[in-house]
Amino acid sequence: MKAILFDLDGTLTDPREGITRSIAYAMERMGVAPPPLDDLCFAIGPPLRPTLGRLIGDESPAAIERAIALYRERFADVGLFENAVYDGVAETLAALAATGATLVVATSKPRVYAERIVRHFALDAHFAAVHGCELDGTREDKRDLLAHLLAHHGFDARQAVMIGDRGADMIAARHHGVNALGVLWGYGTRDELSAAGAQMFCDRPTDIPDALASAVRAPT
Repeated sequence: MKAILFDLDGTLTDPREGITRSIAYAMERMGVAPPPLDDLCFAIGPPLRPTLGRLIGDESPAAIERAIALYRERFADVGLFENAVYDGVAETLAALAATGATLVVATSKPRVYAERIVRHFALDAHFAAVHGCELDGTREDKRDLLAHLLAHHGFDARQAVMIGDRGADMIAARHHGVNALGVLWGYGTRDELSAAGAQMFCDRPTDIPDALASAVRAPT
């Protein structure tokens, strides 16, 4: 593959503590009792606005934007770094970059936060660019994000792969004719990824280079 697109949350890093605690913080300040943090893990990966609307029981734009602002109040200073790189990710990125492929982050998280996380964990040396949504929600849908980055970099979709842990990653990839690799250490299930169009699966980050090499060698 000449272009390798990586989701961030649940694929490169485990953001469970930061995201769930920041959601609970926002809910409390909106007057809603949050559930146990483990029950908020479903929110890791998909766009946050619709999720927050459902959690606070008010899907009006004004309420959602207030909840988003409260979430960011904690996440931008604290939650951002309540995060950990999965074992094997750094070595895997180095191995993939050594093949000459272009590596790019493609996340539904706001780009300004994604860039800080990638730099904080010293992963930025491996990536040509970090793409995410804007703070106002522009390109929050991963299909829109991939359309933007494919055009921006001039990538051939047939020579690109999207690697992620949630169905939205696979749906966006297949929507644009990009190869789709589902990872099984994040927050999506094999069934979710398969139903969304995953063509390959990996159990560990270090399995990715061999999976991609096999895909390239496979007859078309």
